[in-house]
Amino acid sequence: MSNRLVAVRRRVYAGTVLLTIGLGGCAVSAPETSGPAIELPPVGGGLDYQLGGAYDPPAGVAIVARDSTETPAAGLYSICYVNGFQTQPADTERLLADSPELILTADGAPVRDANWPDELLFDTGSAETRAGIAALLLPQISGCADDGFDAVEIDNLDSYTRSAGLLTAADNIALARLLVAGAHSAELAIGQKNAADLAGSLSGLFDFAVAEECDRWEECGLYTAAYGDQVLAIEYADDLRDDFAAACAVPGRPLSMILRDRDLVTPASAEYVYERC
Repeated sequence: MSNRLVAVRRRVYAGTVLLTIGLGGCAVSAPETSGPAIELPPVGGGLDYQLGGAYDPPAGVAIVARDSTETPAAGLYSICYVNGFQTQPADTERLLADSPELILTADGAPVRDANWPDELLFDTGSAETRAGIAALLLPQISGCADDGFDAVEIDNLDSYTRSAGLLTAADNIALARLLVAGAHSAELAIGQKNAADLAGSLSGLFDFAVAEECDRWEECGLYTAAYGDQVLAIEYADDLRDDFAAACAVPGRPLSMILRDRDLVTPASAEYVYERC
C-alpha cells in the first residue's frame, strides 16, 4: 500500500472469506473481526476519474481512478477499474473464441451492450458460469493489488437491465459476492459502480459507491442513504455542464463530486473537461 497524504477510515475483514455456492444462488459468511485492514477512500477527498488515459492529477486531488492497465497515481488513494460484467473491447473477440460458454447469448447470438456494442455481456445466470467469469476476473483484481492500487471498482453491475430479461439482479449479485471476496482477500476495498436501485441492499457487501450521473438522474440520495460519505460521483459535461454549479449546491450531495468529459480524455485533448465541487 502507498503512503497516504490524508487520513482514511478503515474496515477490517477476515483474511479468508468462505463462500457457499449453489444453483439457487450464493451466500457469503459474515466478516470476522480480525485480518487485513481495508482502507477506504478519504472522505470528501478531491476526485479525478482517468479511465481514458492516465495523467498528472489536478492540484487538490486525493483520489484517482484509472484503468487496470495503468499504474496507480503515486502518493494518492488509487482505484483500479475492472469491467466485471461485460467484456473489455480489446478482449471481446478472444473471449468469444476461447470462452464462449461465459458469454450471454440470445437465439444463438451474443448479447451486446446497446451503448457499447463492442462489449458483450457475461452470462451470470448459473453457478458454473459465475465461477468461470470469476476465474477470469480475480487475477485482474489481485493484479491491481500487486500494482499498488488501494481499491477496485467493478463496472456494469447493472448489465442485467440490458440482457433482454435473460439475467436477473440476483445473478449479478451472486457474481459480485465472488469478486468482493477476492478483492478483500487481496486487501483491496471494492466499490459498487452504478445500479442505484441496489445500493440499499448492497452497502453491507461493497465498501463504497461510484455513481455516474446521479444528479442528472436524481439518484444521489439513494447512494448517500446507503453509503453515507463514501460516495464518489461523476457527472458528464455533455449533459450537465451548465448545471454543475447547481448540482454542487444540492444539500446532501456526495462530498466527492466532479464534472468530466464523456470520453474521459486527457488534458492534451481539446475535449478535456474537469471541474470539482
